[in-house]
Amino acid sequence: MDRALNPFHDAERFLGGIARMPASLAMPMDLSRDGDTFVAEIDLPGVDPTTIDVDVEDRTLTVRAERTPSSRDEGRTWLTRERPSGTFARQLTLGTRVALDRIQADYDDGVLRLTIPMAEEAKPRKIAVAHSSTPTTIQADGSDTAGGASETA
Repeated sequence: MDRALNPFHDAERFLGGIARMPASLAMPMDLSRDGDTFVAEIDLPGVDPTTIDVDVEDRTLTVRAERTPSSRDEGRTWLTRERPSGTFARQLTLGTRVALDRIQADYDDGVLRLTIPMAEEAKPRKIAVAHSSTPTTIQADGSDTAGGASETA
């Protein structure tokens, strides 16, 4: 179409550049802590749940998902297309304080919820201090007596 007759030309060019966005923008995430558990909620609207893959390798958690274009999209002339399709991936580096073997993933209403519990050894704990039940008193001559009593000669 002739540029003079296409008022959307500049907008299409600008918005076309935005469509080539990093996967993190296609998979926005909220990350929070709830007690001893970290919770990641990743928006994946329009994704077929069977295409979601979550794996952990070397403390890197990877989420992959695929959003396929609708069959209704064929034959359309797009003026703006902001809903990306294709395969997307997002990676999180996990610290040593999480229990990798207890991570859970649930997908509901277009949101993937990852529950990442803290490792037991990373949780704060109280350490008991051992002490003897009988106090020891050290005498001026270097000898000690139990119970704090001293002998007089």
